[in-house]
Amino acid sequence: MRGRRVKAMVVKESLQIVRDPRSLVIALLIPLLQMFLLGYGISLDVKQIPLCALDQERSQASQDLLQRFTASPYFSLRLQTANFAEVSNHLDSGGCSIAIVIPAGFSRSLVDSGQGVVQALLDATDTNTASIAAGYATAVLAGYSADVQLATAQRSGAVIRTLTPVEVRARVWFNEDLVSRNFIIPGIVALVMAIVGAQLSSLTIAREWERGTMEQLTSTPIEPLELMLGKLLPYFVVGLVDAGICLALAVFWFQVPFRGTLLALLLTTALFLTVVLCIGYFVSASIRSQVGASQVALLLTMLPTTLLSGFSFPIDQMPIAVQSVTYLVSGRYYVTILKGLFLKGAGWDALLFPIACLALYTATMVLLASRAYRKTLD
Repeated sequence: MRGRRVKAMVVKESLQIVRDPRSLVIALLIPLLQMFLLGYGISLDVKQIPLCALDQERSQASQDLLQRFTASPYFSLRLQTANFAEVSNHLDSGGCSIAIVIPAGFSRSLVDSGQGVVQALLDATDTNTASIAAGYATAVLAGYSADVQLATAQRSGAVIRTLTPVEVRARVWFNEDLVSRNFIIPGIVALVMAIVGAQLSSLTIAREWERGTMEQLTSTPIEPLELMLGKLLPYFVVGLVDAGICLALAVFWFQVPFRGTLLALLLTTALFLTVVLCIGYFVSASIRSQVGASQVALLLTMLPTTLLSGFSFPIDQMPIAVQSVTYLVSGRYYVTILKGLFLKGAGWDALLFPIACLALYTATMVLLASRAYRKTLD
């Protein structure tokens, strides 16, 4: 392998990047757009859940109960009525996600028997929001029930002694404020790099076929490995710049805490970037159409990174067969490393397995990509 040939190919590909506005848009604008759109658009924090109240009694007790809901940051009262049809229409139209039904005789039941029944109607078209809303409503009702029990005992002159055999004192580690953005943003960084890296490199060889310059390239003495290095090095530099922009936005704009070491972050980012570039190059050498190559490259990088890396869905909740498939996804290891470095401040020993797997994945893809191009026009 001769450095002069690699250098000539690097210069050629760099000029191609500068002259091709499409490549510049992919390289510079797409990472910024994806970071802002996904960073602000994806959130698992559920607050201000739209609430409807069907108060069929309109007593002081029912109003006290509703005030518990309105005082909570998790609910936003949108409708209070005594007409069931209005509540039903709001649930059907999406105007509210949960409806609290307080029946007539609620306060009398509390006085007579010390118990009252309240119904909660949930819009379960979004099962995640419905289950969270049910949990929040149960907590509000439990607090209200405890206060009613205490007030009833005080009026009767009884003394209530509460004894908790086991007391739980929870302390949250790594994401103290339980902000979903803190563990979503690192996954978005991996997703952006996978898309941009594969998109850029998937056009390298296919572009030569479509522009009719493959014959000239084949006639040169350049070797397949020299061609691959010359083609990918400019995009590797561009990918590192994009990675730096995304990581800087994650830390300084979205305020995601970074507790790890920059050396580990740089090394693993370079490994993952090499993987996605080699995937794109392999596809480009196999498919002679730029459109076809870019679509296949997206299919091989974006979908696995989105669905099977632990970015969108926890891997341990997937079926066993799907969990086995995730070991073949490079994004799984990179997302694990990013979350460990950002939130946990994990050291080299804790990240040894994902780093070793990512390094093995990188070596495999480099080997496959180097053998993908053959100096033939067949």
